[in-house]
Amino acid sequence: MKEKNKKKKQVKTQFEPETRFEVGAVAPVPFRGELETDLEQLKARLLKPLLNETADPKQSTPLRQAANEAAGLAWFTPFPLLFFPALLEEKVYAAQRQEARQRQIRKQTEGLLEKAIA
Repeated sequence: MKEKNKKKKQVKTQFEPETRFEVGAVAPVPFRGELETDLEQLKARLLKPLLNETADPKQSTPLRQAANEAAGLAWFTPFPLLFFPALLEEKVYAAQRQEARQRQIRKQTEGLLEKAIA
């Protein structure tokens, strides 16, 4: 090899002055204070008749979960109290469809385990 290729060239490094800035915790939604209480009260008021209509106590859990999901989604909208009722209706409908589907599957597969064992 040639001697030229083996020579190392030193490069002088230069750094800019360090820049610092403050980063604070940023809430994903603006602070709404009283609105949170209003949303919880609306949720309770709209959920109560749904729970009273339910004959089976097992169905209250999916309804409560649907209300919580609707409230969570509504909270990220500009007007949560306006959006919540429609979101609750959609979530309750989906929960009821899911429950009906589960009942249908249980009914169809009721005796399969006994048949498989026999």
